[in-house]
Amino acid sequence: MTEPSSEKASAIRVLLVEDHALTRMGLKVALERATDIVVVGEASNGEEAVERAESLKPDVILMDVGMPVMDGIQAAKAIVTAYPVSKIVMLTQHDNDSDILASLAAGASGYCLKDVKPERLYMAIRSVNAGDAWLDATIAGRILRHYGSTSEPAKPEQSAAPTAEPAVQNSPKTAQSFDRPAPEPLSPRELEVLKLIVEGLSNQAIADNLIISLATAKSHVRNILNKLAVDDRTQAAVHAMRRGLV
Repeated sequence: MTEPSSEKASAIRVLLVEDHALTRMGLKVALERATDIVVVGEASNGEEAVERAESLKPDVILMDVGMPVMDGIQAAKAIVTAYPVSKIVMLTQHDNDSDILASLAAGASGYCLKDVKPERLYMAIRSVNAGDAWLDATIAGRILRHYGSTSEPAKPEQSAAPTAEPAVQNSPKTAQSFDRPAPEPLSPRELEVLKLIVEGLSNQAIADNLIISLATAKSHVRNILNKLAVDDRTQAAVHAMRRGLV
């Protein structure tokens, strides 16, 4: 598992963690087609991933869930605790609710299925590197249905699952904010942006979709979070579903 001799200027540095060698090779080839992404290292299990994260300090880690020695969820938890700057995207065939929620609770910023198209995978990497969360549309829908079907607000210790931001996992605000009335009504444009957030679009994708600048998209997202009194995009999406805003 050798590192590349040279890196693309200003590229997003990715650590690829996958126990199947052929799958890992195919992912590496696909990733290196992107002009702004470079694979700086590889690992075949979670234990190696933790070690490689320490030595390489990648920007983004693509992590399989089911692996020998240490699975991806355990590895994600260890990496987020020790190296919070590195963002983690779970890339897996596992689409059961327990793995999805456990991955997000462990601190993963994104969750993609392995049948994702390369362009969407690039977008996921760019989004989490920019500080956004990323969920495949199918995964996001399942999470929203899971939490939207619960009439009672979650207890504080249960609220860690839907959010990919470790800093707010145990916050009472996280547990209660979904049922809190919005202090200010959203504008028509903010409702449009909120709908795209629910669909899992990144800030750049929102800007492209609405033909606005990235700065304007970020401003709309920030205003939505403030008006809904929530901490992150996942909470905003759940709030929107529960309140019937979209």
